[in-house]
Amino acid sequence: MTLAKERKQGVVANFKKHDTDTGSPEVQVALITERITSLTDHFKKHKKDHHSRRGLLMLVNKRRQLLHYIQKCDEARYKSLIEKLGLRK
Repeated sequence: MTLAKERKQGVVANFKKHDTDTGSPEVQVALITERITSLTDHFKKHKKDHHSRRGLLMLVNKRRQLLHYIQKCDEARYKSLIEKLGLRK
């Protein structure tokens, strides 16, 4: 499930560091989080969609790796991102 173009641009606009930023770890984590929430809603209707569930697990793992990288590089950046996204930890 991909994100709509307008929704994706809105997420990028909220988390970008500078005008041309589309691939920083913060933006990537925000986009992955958005996809995870949309897939979670999808699974409320389609409980037996195990193929998409595998994709969800891969997204969760990728987000975890990116968050670990941000935490390793800059703890303050990590904490502000977690707070903005409303993730636990």
